[in-house]
Amino acid sequence: MAKNDVSSAYRQLKSKNIKTRKRALRTIKDHKKKVKALAK
Repeated sequence: MAKNDVSSAYRQLKSKNIKTRKRALRTIKDHKKKVKALAK
């Protein structure tokens, strides 16, 4: 399995592969949700 961090996810959004893009989007959304929860 590839690295699962935010910077990799943003780079993977440019991929032609739909599964890769969806996986990257899920990673980014989870990260934003976590950051938002920590800010409260």
